[in-house]
Amino acid sequence: MTLTPERADSLAAALYDARLSRVPIPPLTEADPDLTLADGYAVQQGVVRRYLDAGDRIIGYKLGLTSKPMQQMLGVPTPDFAPVMASHVITDGAAVAIGDYIAPRLEAEIALVLGADLVGPDCTALDVLRATEGAVASIELVDSRVADWKIKLADTVADMASSGSIIVSGRVVPLDDLDLRTTGMVFTRDGEVIATGAGAAALGNPAEAVAFLVRTLHGLGDSLKAGSIVMTGALHAAVPIAVGETYRAEFDRLGPVSVRIV
Repeated sequence: MTLTPERADSLAAALYDARLSRVPIPPLTEADPDLTLADGYAVQQGVVRRYLDAGDRIIGYKLGLTSKPMQQMLGVPTPDFAPVMASHVITDGAAVAIGDYIAPRLEAEIALVLGADLVGPDCTALDVLRATEGAVASIELVDSRVADWKIKLADTVADMASSGSIIVSGRVVPLDDLDLRTTGMVFTRDGEVIATGAGAAALGNPAEAVAFLVRTLHGLGDSLKAGSIVMTGALHAAVPIAVGETYRAEFDRLGPVSVRIV
């Protein structure tokens, strides 16, 4: 790490305040160009601590940068991740106020709900499949507290992996005879197809994405608990949104999930 604990906490306060005020801040790497991945996670922990101190709770995790194009764009070889807070979960079909965010975009994803704990440095995709209660159709609303999305890896990691909110279906589909890699998705805006994708876009297999998370959390002294929901990564490029639009992601076998922008 290049940051002192005091500096990491100061940056965490700035990002947390930016989320509350919806006023973005300059990139952290602009003032601290040598910020490392470890620095980013140290700042992220400070942001999470502020949520917990305010009475929020962690209900799962989100993975980002799980596709090769996104990794190449930021020049990184692995995904990133952040906790998902309970206050950031939105009901399927709900209206979302665009003014509650800074620069929101949408991504359709496959989410996994765990039926058993997952822990350890050797977690595999097979372990994940055995521990998974089922898969859920979901949309992630990503947002950046960094002005104009001018992010480098340390910036997005510090900023809760650019998380905003998640919209999840109420239908949990068991994995029996369901191949997550080939689970297809069609994403529409006001009924017009704007993107398609399949589970393989998430690190080759959403279960492998979760296994990566478990192995990484182990190194941090943490694990995934039964009941956790894990957003496994975007199946297409993030889509900017505008007031008055309705978005719907329809997945093979998992069914649809939608959100209205107001």
